[in-house]
Amino acid sequence: MKRICVYCGSRPGHHPEFREAAFALGAALARQRATVVYGGAAVGMMGAVADGALDAGGEVIGVIPESLLAREVGHREITDLEVVDSMHQRKARMAELSDAFIALPGGLGTLEEVFEILTWAQLGFHRKPCGLLNVAGYFDHLVRFLDAAVTAGFLPRSHREMLLVGDDPDGLLEGFAAYRPPRVTQWIDERST
Repeated sequence: MKRICVYCGSRPGHHPEFREAAFALGAALARQRATVVYGGAAVGMMGAVADGALDAGGEVIGVIPESLLAREVGHREITDLEVVDSMHQRKARMAELSDAFIALPGGLGTLEEVFEILTWAQLGFHRKPCGLLNVAGYFDHLVRFLDAAVTAGFLPRSHREMLLVGDDPDGLLEGFAAYRPPRVTQWIDERST
């Protein structure tokens, strides 16, 4: 995997381990010689992941909409900062550039991004690995929710397993290297239509 997209917040969160984990993920990706693709900001979790990669000698590509360039404070020291017209273009460009996707702790935007890319995998639009870096148990409730969706019959087990979960960057990246996507032939049960 040459380029890995990292979804994360423009806020740092209330606990220092969140920002530390973002920095460590950026550094781990640089050590693996993977380019970081992310939302282009210099602040919050986004800034930390970019700084971690840069400090470790890695490359970083940011994609940011013009309307957020000032608010999210575009990172001017990364390898490449692409400015686009909309959030839709941002997400599409990040997906186009990336071979895999990792979500760090973040808010609604982070969740929306990771669930959109998982939905695309479920529909067979891509076969790239997707994962959560579960820092300090941040995603525990979300993982339990997804397992409950399987039990309730709304999510096939094979689709739930498309989302890898790890609590350290190296372990998650090892999971990515071993990932074999399920064969997606039909995602809707004909009996439900």
